[in-house]
Amino acid sequence: MELSLVGLQNAGKTSLVNAIAKKMKIERFLLVNFAFSVFIGLVVGNSLCIERERQALLEFKQGLIDNYDILSSWGREEEKNECCSWKGVKCSNKTGHIVVLDIHTPETIYFYRGQYLKGNITPSLLEMQHLKYLDLSYNDFGTSRIPDFVGSFPRLEYLNLEVANLSGEIPRTLGNLTHLQILDLSENNGLVVKNLEWLPRLAFLRNLDLSDVHINTVNWLQQISKSPSIEKINLGGCFLPDPINSTSHLSSNVSSRLLSNLDLHFNELSSSTFQWLFNLSTRFTTIDLSFNYLAGPIPEAFGYMKHLEVIDLAGNILEGELPRSFGNLSHLKTLYLPSNKLNQPLPELLLSLSGIAEKSLEKLDLSYNQVSGALPDITKFSSLKSLSLQRNQLNGSFSESYGRTSKIEFLDLSWNQITGPLPNLKTFSAMRELHLYNNQFKGRLPQSIQQLLKLEILRVDSNFLEGPITESHLSNLSNLKVLDLSYNSFSLQLGPNWLPPFELDVIGLSHCEMGHRFPQWLRTQKNYSYLDISFVGISGVAPNWFWDLSPEIFYFNISNNQIRGEVPDLSSKFVASKESKLPMMDFSSNNLSGLVPSFPSTLTSLHLSKNEFVGSISFLCRIVNPWFSSIDLSDNLLSGELPNCLMGFEELVILNLANNNLYGKIPSSIGYLFSIRSLQLRNNNFTGALPTVLKNCRELKILDVGRNKLSGEIPSWVGSDLTNLVVLSLRFNKFNGKIPPNLCHLNQVHILDLSENILSGEIPRCINNITSLLQNNSLDSSIIFDLGGKDEIFYSVVDEYMGDALVQWKSSESVYNKTLGLLKIIDFSSNELVGRVPEEIAQLDGVLSLNLSRNNLTGNIIEGIGKMKMLQSLDLSENQLTGKIPTSLAQLHFLSVLDLSSNNLSGKIPSSTQLQSFDPSSYAGNTKLCGPPLAKCPGDRDTQSPVTNHGRINNLDEDDEILSIGFYVSAASGFILGFWGVLFTLILKQSCRHAYFQLLNNIANWIFVSAILSLRRLKMLWS
Repeated sequence: MELSLVGLQNAGKTSLVNAIAKKMKIERFLLVNFAFSVFIGLVVGNSLCIERERQALLEFKQGLIDNYDILSSWGREEEKNECCSWKGVKCSNKTGHIVVLDIHTPETIYFYRGQYLKGNITPSLLEMQHLKYLDLSYNDFGTSRIPDFVGSFPRLEYLNLEVANLSGEIPRTLGNLTHLQILDLSENNGLVVKNLEWLPRLAFLRNLDLSDVHINTVNWLQQISKSPSIEKINLGGCFLPDPINSTSHLSSNVSSRLLSNLDLHFNELSSSTFQWLFNLSTRFTTIDLSFNYLAGPIPEAFGYMKHLEVIDLAGNILEGELPRSFGNLSHLKTLYLPSNKLNQPLPELLLSLSGIAEKSLEKLDLSYNQVSGALPDITKFSSLKSLSLQRNQLNGSFSESYGRTSKIEFLDLSWNQITGPLPNLKTFSAMRELHLYNNQFKGRLPQSIQQLLKLEILRVDSNFLEGPITESHLSNLSNLKVLDLSYNSFSLQLGPNWLPPFELDVIGLSHCEMGHRFPQWLRTQKNYSYLDISFVGISGVAPNWFWDLSPEIFYFNISNNQIRGEVPDLSSKFVASKESKLPMMDFSSNNLSGLVPSFPSTLTSLHLSKNEFVGSISFLCRIVNPWFSSIDLSDNLLSGELPNCLMGFEELVILNLANNNLYGKIPSSIGYLFSIRSLQLRNNNFTGALPTVLKNCRELKILDVGRNKLSGEIPSWVGSDLTNLVVLSLRFNKFNGKIPPNLCHLNQVHILDLSENILSGEIPRCINNITSLLQNNSLDSSIIFDLGGKDEIFYSVVDEYMGDALVQWKSSESVYNKTLGLLKIIDFSSNELVGRVPEEIAQLDGVLSLNLSRNNLTGNIIEGIGKMKMLQSLDLSENQLTGKIPTSLAQLHFLSVLDLSSNNLSGKIPSSTQLQSFDPSSYAGNTKLCGPPLAKCPGDRDTQSPVTNHGRINNLDEDDEILSIGFYVSAASGFILGFWGVLFTLILKQSCRHAYFQLLNNIANWIFVSAILSLRRLKMLWS
């Protein structure tokens, strides 16, 4: 028995050993096989690409221009046989064939660095028949066509040619890519689709993006609806017309029911879109119809598409109210409706969303509409994170209390008329951006602002807020990037040793009271891009640390303070590190002195006006930025000649050098300022003629060269080439010759000032052709030039410049800017003009001031002068005008300044309240003129003399006596009979009451008639 057991044990051991050995052999075999497989995979997949495909890649590279060595790894000696490891190339681990070719340029590098490939798409790519993924986007193929052979990759699943500068018709051979799932040809503005019949053949296509491609076919809707697998379509900016017979076709078609995302923004679709949209798919999650021509009310049917998450109807003509059905959208997260004409009160509009959608809605944009009313409690929208209501008609005030803590991170109520104090903000603890600017908020900034620990942007500028801003307001806002308190009445009470917890990108404190000293806390802000401390009351010399400007800055405004001293060289300190930021600087209206410092060559705007800078302006020649838009060096002590280096400023809009000591001729390079709109050289010592090249500046609106020593004739091209002029001031120069008739072509001019020159000849009769001087043709109160802006991550800056001009208005000379656009003035005074005043000038019934004084004009004052109803100032003095003053002059009810002195006028001054109110000096020097306010005319009876008018005085006395007796008797009788008669009628019977009231009525009638007759006699006596 024991032997048997031992034998069995030995047999088991032998079997176990054999089993283990067998298992080890199997595992060894598998391990070897695994290692071999790995080796083969490494060799095939990563090292040894197929030779013909490698040669195809090298040939494809030869057709490209690679200035930035993007494909430097292609064909390197150490990797010449390893194309599967080249940049953008991937091979199959099984077959070794190239399956991925991705040489797209990253978007940021494409736009900001301009580094990308150029060239052609060569046929060598056909060797890669196993290609599944092809991405050549964000390169430049020189407006070439998409080759037909692109449709010859039978395994291709992904094709991306976005932003590749392609043009021509999209080849129909794309319909051969039967395995294609994603097709992106977007943002190739030169591409055209004339036929989409190939599209339904792409049976597996899920994502189609043809945005910004011109689709020139009316059956586009029918074709995309036949694509069986399509889920996402982007046809934005394709100039899509309304499809024909679309509704009847779609009613029986169910192949597009997988479509969930439809983007048709920026097209030409009308409200008929709604007829087929709701039949196209029942699975929509996203619909983008923004910036089309959709008009009328928003259809209720949107509210029955239960899967909708995003609705974008921005930039249409939709009006009325938001349908109540929107409240049923349980998945709705984003609702964009800006730039429409919705006019529903906000409380009612939000009530339409207060159903199931109230819990899901995260983003609501109603900006740029006509929504009115007060802001209700928005915390009931429990998921709401973003609410945009800027530029509506909201009024009223904030709610005093809120129901719950809000999740809102972004709130924009700017550009409304919301009043009252700011609310307690502790409810909005998640707030990151708060935009409340351009409203009518009053009161103080609440202390609860310190509880918004996540706040990044705070904009309350342009309100009526006041009071102190202390350290406690700001000390907890460690994430703050944008702080704009401008255009309020805040007083910043921040200690000199205060260390702010934030690093601001935008600092806007204009019109805040900051004290006379430079705020020390600004020293801690090292990387701001925007600084505006204009109108803050700072005085004294700027400390050295202040000029250590942030390298990121693009807007710097310290204007309208009392800062003294010299400005150091800023050329090396003030250089923007990002190419997208081109700096603007405003030092105007301070007490800065010394030479104009050196500035960086990348400036786009430089304002140094109203300081005490000296020296030449040759520094302009060192500015090489072609985008320079504005230079204002006016009201300084600058001298020297205007350098002839302006040919590099083709984008310059403003050049203001007024009120300096510049001299010499206007250089010919000024003709290269093709974009110039305001050229102000007044009150200098420029000589010579207006350069002929100035006619190239066809965008000019303000040309003010007054108070110089310019000479020669006024060129006729001023009227024929500079037809956009609103202000033309050539006053106080030495121009001679005749007024060119071409000036009558200036149909936009409001101020035409040729005074104080040596002009001769007659006033052109065509002057009535200047239609801008008519009463119904006007400008805004100010002439503002938009100098462009910079859209930054946190802020949007639009640089504007207000034009001005030196104007003679109501006998005084002043510079006008804010009301410049309202003035309509013709001033030809102090010249040597002859002939009659043309009757045609009376047709300019919008003119406010007409000055033709100190000339040699003859003839009568034009009879039609009374047609110039808006005239407030008329000066015809020191001419040789004859005849009577026309009676129509008395009809100018707005006339407040009149000077007809030193002429040869005769006759009686027409009677009117207006003309008799002027000082006699207005008519002096006309010896034959008479009548009030001058001496009486011969034959007039003196109403002041009792001798010559004795009879009339007696008659007047008699009338007065009659009036007095009759009036007083009637008054006494009326009182007695009226008082006691009423008393007795309360007692006597009805017939007596009737008799008394009849008598009372007769007496009242007699009194009324007597008074009227007496007043009429008085009027006849005094007329």
